[in-house]
Order: sequence, then C-alpha cells, then structure tokens
Amino acid sequence: MKIIDVRTESVILPMAAPIHSALGEISQFGCVLVQVVTDAGITGENLVFTLNNVRTPVLREMVHSLIPLVKGRDAGHIGNFWSRAWKDINFVGHKGVSIVGISAIDGALWDILGKASGLPIYRLLGGHSPTVPAYHSGGLWLSSSIDALTREAQDFVGQGFQAIKMRLGSATFSEDVARVRAVREAIGPQVKLMADANQGMTVSGAIRLGRMLEEFQLTWFEEPLPAYDLEGVARVAAALDTPIASGETEYTRYGFRQMLELKSADILMPDLQRVGGVSEFVKVAHMAEAYDIPVSSHLFSEMSLQVLGGLANAMYLEYMPWFSSLYNEAIEFNRGSAVVPERPGWGFTFNKDYIKSLQPC
Repeated sequence: MKIIDVRTESVILPMAAPIHSALGEISQFGCVLVQVVTDAGITGENLVFTLNNVRTPVLREMVHSLIPLVKGRDAGHIGNFWSRAWKDINFVGHKGVSIVGISAIDGALWDILGKASGLPIYRLLGGHSPTVPAYHSGGLWLSSSIDALTREAQDFVGQGFQAIKMRLGSATFSEDVARVRAVREAIGPQVKLMADANQGMTVSGAIRLGRMLEEFQLTWFEEPLPAYDLEGVARVAAALDTPIASGETEYTRYGFRQMLELKSADILMPDLQRVGGVSEFVKVAHMAEAYDIPVSSHLFSEMSLQVLGGLANAMYLEYMPWFSSLYNEAIEFNRGSAVVPERPGWGFTFNKDYIKSLQPC
C-alpha cells in the first residue's frame, strides 16, 4: 500500500468564550488538518494546532516540507519514515516546529495502519485496557470567580467525572490556596483534584505554594516551572509530598530521558504533537515504565485515548473538548473513564461538513 498524496487544510476554530491561564488568554485555535492518501483507497487523518492561530502557516509548511519523505513510500513503514525524518530535520533542530511536522504525518500513518488492519490503534500497540480514567480539564480557569469555580466543579462531578483539574496563578498565594480550598470543599475528599500552574512560578515560589497546598491532597501539582528548567522542577519535586506532573512541552524520547534521569516529575505528560506522534509517545511511556513512572496525556483527547489504551502505565486521559466538534464521533464515558473505541485506526473521523463552515487560515 503506497502513499499517493498528502493533503493539508488550515482552519480557525473559535472558542465560545476566551479562557485565561498563567500562559495568557486563549480565544481561538489555528488547526492544520492532515490527510495522507494511499493507493488502496485508505486515508489517514491527523491534527496539529497553534494557540490563537499564531504561526499556523509555519506548522502547515513544516508538514509540506516532509511530504517528499512519504510520497510513493509504503504506508506501513512508519518507523522508517520517522528515522528518515529525524535525520532530515537535523539542520533546523530536533525540537519545536520540526517535531510537530513529523508528529502530524506519523499520526496519520498510524490511522492508516489501523484502518488497513481493521483494528483500533490501542490493539496494534498491545491492547492493555479498553477504558482509561479521565479527568475533566475543560474549565476551572483563572478568570473564574470562586463561586463560578465551585459551581463548575460540581457540574463536572455531576457529569460523572471522578477527577478534575483547576488552574493556579492568582496574584497571591493566599488567593490560590483559597480557590483550591473552595473547590476541594465543593467536590469532597473522594474526587481527585489536580492543579496546573502553567509554568508560571519560580523554584522557591513553587515549593512555598506546594507546601501550602499539601493539605488538599492534590493528585498532582502540574508544571510549576518553565519547561526548560528541568533541574529546578526536580528541586520542587524533591521538596514536596504532592506528585509533580510535567512534560507537555518536552520533545521526543531524549527530552523525557533527561527528565527521568533528573527526577523532574512523578508523572510524565507527553503531548502528541510535541513528543513526536504515536511512535515517540509509546517509546517515552515504555521508558517511563522502566522507572515505575506513570504517564498521562496532554490535549488531543480523541487521539491520546487510543495510545493510552495500549499502555500498562497509563494513569489519566486529559479530557479537553477543544477539538471535539471537528469529529463525527464523540468520546464515550463510563463511570469516570473514557471508553477506547473499537473502530479502526483512531476511531474518530473529521466532520467535513462542520470543517467547511470554519474560516480558512
């Protein structure tokens, strides 16, 4: 089965209302939709994106620059594509946009493999579990008042979620503590609560706030420091009882290897477009398993669900419904866990009618 074409389409996906975190305001996304077409009539789909539609053309051009590496090639030789692409991007670097381009094509190739074999990707990866615990990450933003936070948290629990995540980064530590206390009291002690600082703190500040939050039994304290400060976050992890989760802004197995060696996180959080696609996500997860470290996903809920279902050390799926409207199918939940689709490939397909209604970019 040969690849005969790679097609891309860029669209602007608006949010219903802007959201706020320590990283700033987010109001829309620039999405690059990728389709890899084969001579067997099977098309693999994938998605990469930018926040606020900034530099979306750069991502699309990066994907286009890799087309000569796959066109005319065997669609099932995913590892071969990845190795050749890794060598090809040497001059521009092995982090950033170049890896996102590889991820875009890698994911589409895995979708093809699943569709060609009639199997979901999680079964191709070994098939560990048909369900994955999920936490709701689509709310509890910094812009919400305490009353709004508690109402939204209770609503998520009412929907059946047994784990939810809120954001940190208020003007003072006491404000952050008050917000966490209010949410914990609203949901009770049994529901898992995560808190994300979105890389907005210093080592001393993260340790101080982390100690103030210990009483609330957080499942994890996420990304307290800028992603590049692996030594600093290792100091935070060593100082706190609360587990540290990080890795969404790390690239490939080499970045995560350094995290594991430095003990920078208790939970690794690969992001499908930054880690290097399905191929690298799996390598990172297996490497983490050798350290008895669990993995959770970052964004890309529909795609990440298939990968996590194939991993023994999968901890949580981040349920972020930002891109759900782009797909014909919806994630099914059962008692707080996401059900891995048994449909071939990703198990999710682009809703072309909806996509046509979006503004191109």
